[in-house]
Amino acid sequence: MSLRPLSASASAAEAAFDALGHEILAEKAAALGRAGQRVEETLARLRDNCDEQLRPRLLKEAAEAVHGYFIQRELCGLRRHDAVIREYNIPKAVLVRLGAK
Repeated sequence: MSLRPLSASASAAEAAFDALGHEILAEKAAALGRAGQRVEETLARLRDNCDEQLRPRLLKEAAEAVHGYFIQRELCGLRRHDAVIREYNIPKAVLVRLGAK
């Protein structure tokens, strides 16, 4: 983690707050990365599996992963998910479980 230098007039409280802010942003970014990885893994399992009896469970897992990813994106200030839906090629069967169109 890198910190920007504070001005000479910055108090110790401001410096601590700035460091905390950087730490929070770093954790948000890491959590977003982990959530994206989970989406990739669950979607890959869904696409690779041909067993119709497993499909409902895999759909549920994928929907939960995508839902968590969308929430994490929104916590990072990213409100639009259209590009992500295209990039991950999220199936409509998963999106329907989220209530998305």
